[in-house]
Amino acid sequence: MPQAARRNRDIAPFHVMELLARAQALEAEGRDIIHMEVGEPDFPTPAPIVSAGQAALAAGRTHYTPALGLPELRQAIADFYQSRYKVRIPARRIVVTAGASGALTLALACLAEPGSRWLLTDPGYPCNRHFVRVFEAEPVAVPVGPEHNFQLTPELLTRHWDDRTAGALVASPANPTGTLLTASELDALAQAIRARHGHLLVDEIYHGLSYDQDCATALAAGDDLWVINSFSKYFQMTGWRLGWLVVPEPFVRDVEKLAQNLFIAPSTPAQHAALAAFAPETLAILETRRATLKARRDYLAPALEKLGFRLAARPEGAFYLWCDCSALAPDSFTLASRLLEDAGVAATPGLDFGQYQPERYIRFAYTTDLARLEAAVARLGRYLDR
Repeated sequence: MPQAARRNRDIAPFHVMELLARAQALEAEGRDIIHMEVGEPDFPTPAPIVSAGQAALAAGRTHYTPALGLPELRQAIADFYQSRYKVRIPARRIVVTAGASGALTLALACLAEPGSRWLLTDPGYPCNRHFVRVFEAEPVAVPVGPEHNFQLTPELLTRHWDDRTAGALVASPANPTGTLLTASELDALAQAIRARHGHLLVDEIYHGLSYDQDCATALAAGDDLWVINSFSKYFQMTGWRLGWLVVPEPFVRDVEKLAQNLFIAPSTPAQHAALAAFAPETLAILETRRATLKARRDYLAPALEKLGFRLAARPEGAFYLWCDCSALAPDSFTLASRLLEDAGVAATPGLDFGQYQPERYIRFAYTTDLARLEAAVARLGRYLDR
């Protein structure tokens, strides 16, 4: 029989999907499951964005846009960088994409040579290594722990960089840990990679969702960095599938050709809807929701610690708590399964995020309302007291 390409053997499934399928089966049986495994805001898309999308549909704005996106949306994103970060980015460097996944696809399609090596943090967002592998490059997992704030450092980069290394991909805020890279840390990484003539890609899709300090954008560290962002998390447009990529000037034409061939164009209704994302009334809604997420984090973090889930990283951004559960169970995947079956609480085991001590860690998402979080803590307490 004809076989699939060998690269498919290296594409792992999301292990949490097995738990999610089981959670849905339990719900079908009438069980109440509290979902703390989902990396998606529970808020609906803000009304001004929805209205703008509806207006675009009603006006018949459903034809292709330019491959790089609506010019007015690219300019709106550039203006947002100027107003929020005081960083001037020409709109011509901004590429609107089919979600952050589309942005990563374009960046790595442009840069990843077969056999080249790319440094990724372990733990980290699992799809990143698969994006690298799809383009016949080699993902290199760099173990990071609490002593590194679960982030890549210049010292770790030096230790793992070799003659085949082409670049590194980091995230700030990071999934699953919620940790940030400061402006000085981003600058140090950029300098270290620049000295090696490599590429630095920075995932900033959780920007806007930080609680004790503002996120620094890597774009302030130089115009040779690649930045991935999305309308999914802060702007709460997950199902609209829209993101963007900030491309260094010399690569814009290459990315445009790839976008034309791989995607034709991003979703037209979604782009028109996103024009309302930067309106003052929308930003006011989003900031109120950010305060709600902070309140959830501030409740859940100490509540979990009282139960014996030790916070492995300071949750500075995103909407996750990365917990060391080794004092409660020898294996986080088994623990996650038992919490689902016996407590009705769904969480994500560390196995989904890498191979560095995954059995020690479990991720809880505070993407449900405070009352449900309180109920989850009560259920966890009863289970652990048994």
